[in-house]
Amino acid sequence: MQGKAMPEPNAMPVYAGVDVCKEWLDVHVHPSGLKLRVSNDGFGLKRLKRVLAALPVARVVMEATGKHHRATQRSLHAAGLVVAVVNPLRARLFAEATGKIAKTDAIDARLLAVMGAALEPAATPPQPAALEEVGELINARAAATAERTALSNRLAAAATPFLKAELRRRRDACQRHVERLGAEIERRIMADPDMARRHAVLCSIPGIGPVTAAAFLAGLSELGTCSAKQAAMLAGLAPLANDSGDRNGRRAIRGGRRPVRNAAYMAALSASRHNPDLAAFADRLRKAGKKPKVILTAVMRKLVVLANTLITQNRTWTPIHP
Repeated sequence: MQGKAMPEPNAMPVYAGVDVCKEWLDVHVHPSGLKLRVSNDGFGLKRLKRVLAALPVARVVMEATGKHHRATQRSLHAAGLVVAVVNPLRARLFAEATGKIAKTDAIDARLLAVMGAALEPAATPPQPAALEEVGELINARAAATAERTALSNRLAAAATPFLKAELRRRRDACQRHVERLGAEIERRIMADPDMARRHAVLCSIPGIGPVTAAAFLAGLSELGTCSAKQAAMLAGLAPLANDSGDRNGRRAIRGGRRPVRNAAYMAALSASRHNPDLAAFADRLRKAGKKPKVILTAVMRKLVVLANTLITQNRTWTPIHP
C-alpha cells in the first residue's frame, strides 16, 4: 500500500514545539528529540505538515508573536492538529523554572515542546480572517491616535511659526488618517453579520461606544463563549488572591490584554456617570470608602462581564432586565 505510514494505535504521543520568527520555524519534537528548521512560508509549512502527519502529535505549542505565527497556526489547525498558542512570558517563566536561562531559537522550540507535555496548554483555534483584519486596523488606529495626540502636544508647546505650521499640517493629516481607518473598521464590521450583531449588542450598553465595541470584538473574541470569571481574567480585571498563612494580602489585578483594558477604562469613565446600574454601583463603592482607582477597576470588570452576558444571551441592553 502506497502513502504515508500511519502511527501505531498505541504509539506514545509526542509534542511539537515551534519557535516562530519572520523567516524561519524552528521545530522540536518531544520526547523523540527530532529537530527541524523550515522557512516561514507556504513551502516550509507544507514540509512541516508532512513531517508532523507521520507522527502521533498530541499538541503543537508556539508563542504568540504578533502576526508571524498566524499563518502557521491557521495552516496546522486546518490540517487537523491541536495547536496551542501561549503567552511568551508564560513560556519564558516555564523555561526559567526548569533552570534553562540560555535563549536561542532551538532551545525555545525544545522548551515549548516540553511545556506542551508537562502542562498541555489549551488549544487555541485561529480567529476568523475577517476578525484578524479588523484587529489589525484597530491597532493601526490606536497607533495613529497616539501619534495625533503627540503632535497636538508638540504644537501646543511650539513657538516658531514655521514649526507650528508644519506640526499643524502633520496633525491634520494624521486626523484624516484616523478617520479613514475608523470608516474602514466600521465598513468591515457591518459587512460581517456575526460581527455586526455582536457590535450592536456591545453598543447598546450605556458607556460603550463604537470604538470600545470594536476593541472588545477584536481583543476579546471569546466573549459569549466563556464564563464571567474567565472574561474578567482575559481582560486582566479579576482581582487575584495574595494570601499566605494567616496573612490576607491585598487583591490586585495583573496580566490580561492591555488593549482591551485600555478600551474598558475609557468606557468605565462614561458608564460610571451615564449607565444607571453602574453609576449606582460606583456610588455604593464610593460611600463604602473605596479608592477612585478601585471603583473604576470594578466598573471596568462589570462592563466586561455585562458584555459577555449579553452576547451569550444574544440580546441588547435594556434598563429593566428581562
